[in-house]
Amino acid sequence: MTDSVPCVINVSRQGQTMEAAFVGDWVLDAAVPALDGVLAQLGEGTGIRKLIFSTQDLGRWDSLLMTELIRLINHGANQGIEVDTGSLPEGIQGLLQLVYAIPEPIGARRKAIRVPWLEVLGASGLRLFDDVQAIILFIGETALGLWALMRAKARFRSVDLWTNIQDCGPSALPIITLISLLAGLILAFVGAVQLALFGAEIYIADMVGLGMMREMGSLMTGIIMTGRTGAAFAAQLGTMQVNSEIDALKTMGFKPMEFLVLPRILALIFIMPLLCLYADLMGIVGGALVTVNFFEVSLLQYLNRTADAVHLKDFFIGIVKCGVFGVLIALSGCLRGMQCGRSASDVGDAATSAVVTGIVFIVVADSLITVICNRLGI
Repeated sequence: MTDSVPCVINVSRQGQTMEAAFVGDWVLDAAVPALDGVLAQLGEGTGIRKLIFSTQDLGRWDSLLMTELIRLINHGANQGIEVDTGSLPEGIQGLLQLVYAIPEPIGARRKAIRVPWLEVLGASGLRLFDDVQAIILFIGETALGLWALMRAKARFRSVDLWTNIQDCGPSALPIITLISLLAGLILAFVGAVQLALFGAEIYIADMVGLGMMREMGSLMTGIIMTGRTGAAFAAQLGTMQVNSEIDALKTMGFKPMEFLVLPRILALIFIMPLLCLYADLMGIVGGALVTVNFFEVSLLQYLNRTADAVHLKDFFIGIVKCGVFGVLIALSGCLRGMQCGRSASDVGDAATSAVVTGIVFIVVADSLITVICNRLGI
């Protein structure tokens, strides 16, 4: 137990001394005293000119006392009130001298800066313009790298290409299997709710087959590979940027676009259609699990209905979409990786930006391809 010791402030108003109601327990286990009432009494128009402290009964004290004294002194300075600290203990006076020995640097305190909405809009427009310009420049450099590849002048290691194919293809099969199977299950259940009202459960096979072949297989594969491979590309290239490995390649005469970016783009262009086929198959299998087990439809009926509903054009539309998505994923991942800064946090930012950019590209490209196919009647 510690004794509660009061600290009293004597206030001098126009030559007369009065006692203010500021009593606090300045002990180690005490709560912060209520100083707001005293500060309210020291406002403008009160006629108070000087503050003195009565600390005859002050015992042990800690940083709480110092904090409140500094608040009181600063408030008095703002109100033009003289604060006499001569009656305070020597330890407190020494600490106060240290506090006010060096003035506070200008700009040390953070101030909320209110930016006009027009400035925010303009800055966003400039950032968008810079991003578009960087994307166009990156696509041009990639096209030059592909042209050099067609002329057999591109310089990169074949082992890098096969390593990227391994990372993008077989290593991604477990997550592709899980997501595609669940997507087929969901499509079957959603369609069955409505089709069962008309006794047309057999047409669940049509909906699942067409949905997976034309849309869901390629779209789910693209989104999965964006979060998995696109972020990995950005992190790999970003780490190389941080470690100055890309600068070293330039010094040795290698073009980073050919040596680093080209193998990754080729790997995704090659592997994405195959992953799309696998995702379509898993989606159809998931739909079959629901249709055969929960509705009066045999497996043979489901397969025959799927074969009748899905045509070759539906198959190729999904393949083309997934190939386009592969190019976009590789471009977004490599672009953000090459744009990475020189710190560890920039690597994380590059990976996050690669995922966001890749998903936006995929959604926009999927919408455009769907609209084009609809206008062409395919």
